[in-house]
Amino acid sequence: MMLWVRVAVAVIIAIGAAYYTAQAQDPEAARPVEAAPHLADGTPNFGRVPGEKGVWDVPYIQNMGMRIPGADGKTAAERANPGAARGGAKAEPDVPFLPWSRAIYDYNSRNNSKYDPEGYCLPPGGPRMMATPYPMEIIQQPDHKRVFMLFEGATHIWREIYMDGRPHPQGDELNPTYLGHSVGRWDGDALVVDVVGFNENTWLDYYGHPHTDLLHVVERFTRPNKATLHYEASIDDPGAYSRPWTVSWNIPWRAENELTEYICQENNKYLQKLTDDFGEPLFGR
Repeated sequence: MMLWVRVAVAVIIAIGAAYYTAQAQDPEAARPVEAAPHLADGTPNFGRVPGEKGVWDVPYIQNMGMRIPGADGKTAAERANPGAARGGAKAEPDVPFLPWSRAIYDYNSRNNSKYDPEGYCLPPGGPRMMATPYPMEIIQQPDHKRVFMLFEGATHIWREIYMDGRPHPQGDELNPTYLGHSVGRWDGDALVVDVVGFNENTWLDYYGHPHTDLLHVVERFTRPNKATLHYEASIDDPGAYSRPWTVSWNIPWRAENELTEYICQENNKYLQKLTDDFGEPLFGR
């Protein structure tokens, strides 16, 4: 057999083996690509089609610094090994740290996220809720002008997005919370969600990027096809970073799955006694 023929056969076999391996590992990959569904009012349906099951299989994004699209449109996770050893702030030139946030991030890197709040059953906050690896559902209520997101994990949280055009509360009326105050609008087929009012009890991700209560997140949800939810978040926190920065990733649809009960925080008295390296209470007195 001629050399080029043998090479071509070998390539075809390798591609076929990789394809069928992927099918065995991910049954959703075997489904044909379907167009994204829409609701009766013409807006995209980010949830189930009537009569079907399905949830969004939120991926485990440990490091937001690896999810910043570069000039070529690719993120660092697409160009390199996302599981590479932690290198602290110096390994993430795309993250615009301020001096104090750089120091805190390096500290969290050195101790391997020992004091990760979500690791002690506290809510993930935003945008980390879209990077905590448990299923999630989106329920739209156009008649009530709101969108709900239900998360199986992350302390079994839910969030409400107001679609009625209301502004954010101002001054003392804006009570800082773990998930913030969300108002949404449609930009074509994209759901754009503006979020403010975060407390400072969370990290942006498992690796420990910090934030302050000045955090302002603008999320953009699109469904390019039935099997994919594309998520993008602009992070603007002048208390921790010198300029806004944007992260993004895809979330796959699992057509046969449903949410189940998951309880993380039952009787979590350990938090009340937990102290940091200086002997100070980590989560309040």
